[in-house]
Amino acid sequence: MTSILFNMTTAFAVSFVGVMIYRSHMMSSLLCLEGMMLSLFILGTTTMLNLQYTSSFSTPILLLVFAACEAAVGLALLVMISNTYGIDYVQNLNLLQC
Repeated sequence: MTSILFNMTTAFAVSFVGVMIYRSHMMSSLLCLEGMMLSLFILGTTTMLNLQYTSSFSTPILLLVFAACEAAVGLALLVMISNTYGIDYVQNLNLLQC
């Protein structure tokens, strides 16, 4: 296992554990999700370059586009919730009122 593969797998695992532990704050959850997506992007890019999959070079870019869309929607929801309720605690929000 190369050091890049080990580092990216560790980064993904740490971000996943962060999502599971810090899910009460929306900002922490969004940052951990972004870390997961970026580690998947780097892992996919290095794997495709090392194995020379020429037909799949657009896949990491597509993943990065979806990550940017996810970040934009998440930040818009965070701004809306913080303006409406004044906090970003996910546990204090009633989903029927949002």
